[in-house]
Amino acid sequence: MASNKIQFRSIHELKDPALNGKLALKEFQEEIPVEDFAEGAEKTDGTSRRDFLKLLGFSTAAVTLAACEAPVIKTIPYVVKPHEIIPGVPNYYASTYFDGFDFASVLVKTREGRPIKIEANPIAGDLGKTNARAQASVLSLYDNDKVKQPKLDGKDETFDKVDDFVLKGLNEAQSAGKKIVLLSQSFASPTFKKLFAEFKAKYPTAELVTYDAFPYSAALDAAQEVFGQRALPVYDLKGSELVVAFQADFLGDYNAASLETSYAAARVPGATMLRHIQVESNMSLTGANSDSRYRVKPSDVNKALVEVYNAIVTGANPTSKVATEIVKELKAKGSKAVILADGSKGAQVLAHLINQKLGSVAFTGKANFLKEFDNARYQEFLGWVNAGQVGVLITNNVDPIYSHNKGQDFKKSLTKVPHVIAVTDKKNEMYKAAKAVIPVANWLESWGDMEPQTGVYTLMQPTIQKIYKSRQIEESLLVWKNGKNNAANNYYDYLKANSASVLSGTSFNKALYNGIVASANATTLSYAGGNGAQAVAELGNFKASDLELVLYTKTSIGDGTQANNPWLQELPDPITRMSWDNYLTMSPKDAERLGIDNDLNARMQLDGSLVNLTVNGVKIENVPVFVQAGQADGSVGLALGYGKKDSGATADTGVNAYPLFDGSNLVISNVTLQKTGEDHEFAGVQLQNTMMGRYDIAKEVPLADFLNVAFDDEHKGWNKPLEYHTISGALPAGKIDLWDAFDDTDGPHFNLSVDLNSCTGCGACIIACQAENNVPVVGKEEIRMSRDMFWLRIDRYYSSKQDLTVYDGLAQGKAVPELYGSSVLGIEGALENPAENPDVIFQPVMCQHCNHAPCETVCPVAATSHSKQGQNHMAYNRCIGTRYCANNCPYKVRRFNWFTYNLNDKFDFNMNNDLGRMVLNPDVVVRTRGVMEKCSLCIQMTQATILEAKKENRKVKDGEFQTACSKACSTGSLQFGDMNDKESHVRKIYSDNRRYHLLEEIGTKPNVFYHTKVRNRV
Repeated sequence: MASNKIQFRSIHELKDPALNGKLALKEFQEEIPVEDFAEGAEKTDGTSRRDFLKLLGFSTAAVTLAACEAPVIKTIPYVVKPHEIIPGVPNYYASTYFDGFDFASVLVKTREGRPIKIEANPIAGDLGKTNARAQASVLSLYDNDKVKQPKLDGKDETFDKVDDFVLKGLNEAQSAGKKIVLLSQSFASPTFKKLFAEFKAKYPTAELVTYDAFPYSAALDAAQEVFGQRALPVYDLKGSELVVAFQADFLGDYNAASLETSYAAARVPGATMLRHIQVESNMSLTGANSDSRYRVKPSDVNKALVEVYNAIVTGANPTSKVATEIVKELKAKGSKAVILADGSKGAQVLAHLINQKLGSVAFTGKANFLKEFDNARYQEFLGWVNAGQVGVLITNNVDPIYSHNKGQDFKKSLTKVPHVIAVTDKKNEMYKAAKAVIPVANWLESWGDMEPQTGVYTLMQPTIQKIYKSRQIEESLLVWKNGKNNAANNYYDYLKANSASVLSGTSFNKALYNGIVASANATTLSYAGGNGAQAVAELGNFKASDLELVLYTKTSIGDGTQANNPWLQELPDPITRMSWDNYLTMSPKDAERLGIDNDLNARMQLDGSLVNLTVNGVKIENVPVFVQAGQADGSVGLALGYGKKDSGATADTGVNAYPLFDGSNLVISNVTLQKTGEDHEFAGVQLQNTMMGRYDIAKEVPLADFLNVAFDDEHKGWNKPLEYHTISGALPAGKIDLWDAFDDTDGPHFNLSVDLNSCTGCGACIIACQAENNVPVVGKEEIRMSRDMFWLRIDRYYSSKQDLTVYDGLAQGKAVPELYGSSVLGIEGALENPAENPDVIFQPVMCQHCNHAPCETVCPVAATSHSKQGQNHMAYNRCIGTRYCANNCPYKVRRFNWFTYNLNDKFDFNMNNDLGRMVLNPDVVVRTRGVMEKCSLCIQMTQATILEAKKENRKVKDGEFQTACSKACSTGSLQFGDMNDKESHVRKIYSDNRRYHLLEEIGTKPNVFYHTKVRNRV
């Protein structure tokens, strides 16, 4: 459909291929005949040029409409306008984002009834913080690959017929004494649980079984043992001064809740700044942010943890260097220290027991209820299926055939179930195995509630009518419980009635307005047990091998729930900077030993070896290998959630690693590799748009120097103000200028602050920018061609503890690629040092909005210009695509539209279909081929804020000015505001001693400034 539309929306694709030639020949002729162009046109001797263009425009639109699937399209005015909708003005709805894996209390921005943006709910605190997947979830609503219609025996059918089939199966199973199983994702909804209890009352053989692709089974089993309750502990790092993590990626997907907000709060530079020690095999997002990182293979991580446990709990003396150093610091910090561990149940148990001994203040006693998987219960369910005891199986948005290591066995056993009903959104394996299919409603189309943790209750509300013929599981249960066409089948009414018992006096409408309220659930966790000796034995039973595998989830794809989301597939991994792939990460030393190649071609494109991976007899073929600096020798890493077949073209990316995962242990031994002899093409962005070869790009300083050495000390200063050496002597950079200065004190003048100390590299800001500013997805091929369109990137810099500068490289006669540095080539660079265990700095870079912008002076048509408010503007309609501005930009933040990315089958993503384009923000133009684009500091948002204040006849308050990236940042690394407001936060932090500008020596005077990263090392 989309390809047909593009043919008729471009003048070059009209039916008459000679039209352009005719127009060119007769461009200035007064009379242009149109009889040949429009059937039914008035027969005259000639038509004016203006009338011809009118007619031509109408014809083009008419053909376009005729090509649409909709039979009739009419414009309907707001004769009686909905009260809540004002055209051009956004509405915000508080709701709860939950897709089975991620949770957040959010605000949903809608325009004319279309959800277009997800934002954090400010009153929800840590539970309102959004990650990249939450930000991108709005695009998953408009997924054109969804199941659009109920199915019965593979054919389109009505809900009425499907319900007849299900009710017949329920009655037959009940009569035969067979089990009716609802296999659902974890769902901490009190109303859902009450509804299922009523469903079970009608069908006594009904059973609710929980299944999650990434089940956190080890963590839940450990909690059951230590706390006596199957709920995950909630941690808060604000009062801690030391965190030690063993394989725990607690800034990522650790125990169903990221700790990045409290982590950033505890990492404010000062005498009590949190110190972070990481012991791990993969270079994780959390490890990249650590102060001290020990890279050891999984078997050695287990040994170190056992030694730490024995030293702290039993008083034994540690023998290894790693354990000795950690124990010393733990004892010094006492209750202000906390241990976090992952990988297996035993590791989690030991961590809990160490924290109990320390009396760690990070343990809050609150419980997280988001994960409910019980492997023993699931194995019992598999036994029912294999024994033919299940008469009806209803799967709610889960696909064990794809995500369980015994999925193929489960698929075969489903033939023993007479009635299989899949509530799903894709034509996946469960869809194929089911006799009846019900499209599941997206969370943005659904009513619901959640109790995510102790004392918290959240509500979910629909922000759009159901796009397809879909239904949430609760609606189905009501129909199957009450019968068809029953007045009690309205889930909104059911939810509202049940919520009264939870809200404790708060009105339903007020709770819905806020999205989150306090609940009476006072469940707390306390230490009640834990068999340390058994946990030590479990870790000791892990057999070391030559290569050991660590499975993990990426910040972009997670467990794979949103694998068909192109925003997330294109989001570069924060560590490898690769997109559109999962891969086996391997240390440079192991790669050399095993003959694994990662080579850059002349275009700086990366190619890597393909291997067949075998783990305990399970083989996965054609896995690409990425040579990763910081990977522990003897270990390899592989991300879950990729390689989803029949779930959309985008989801079929990478390889499926779930067959290697037993649901509990993330670390596995007995790994073998076999090279296939073939190569894989990677799509990476790290070496594109680089500022390498400069100095002082990503600054860092040890905490001791930060506290004890003046930043501007003549000899040891760690952030000395820039001086120019002139004929008159050294002068501050701000005193020398080749440009005339203009008065910018009238009205607001915007600055954006980026704190490298609190930026974790999570990527939420990138997706938020993409959603707000209609940034297109270009696909793997174009990313590989260095044509990414991101307005905001997060550069990842490696650094060594050596004082290596660019001048050292120049003195050694290194070429430009060598100055860049490359982990894949093993070349030492000025700012990217691929040492065996490098430090890592994440640096967000967007247009710097220079007051003396070099792009503005070279534009021949003045398409880019500067405003008094400090924003560097782009007039897209004026731009002719010379790219002079991109060549002259030292920060490499401008993007050129090589192609038209919308309605173009070459870029078959969300902008290539009518449904996907519903996510576009109408406040921001969709750019076309041949123009430059870049960050605008979200001018549409700043102007809307100014206009709102004008309407209310007041000044803009500090904190009201925001950009998409600053609103999405969970750690507060990005701060935006008005420098002309003397009380503004951004003006206050501008005077911080850590503040510096990128490439200040050039004299561009940016309106974006950075804060030096501080490392807390002993």
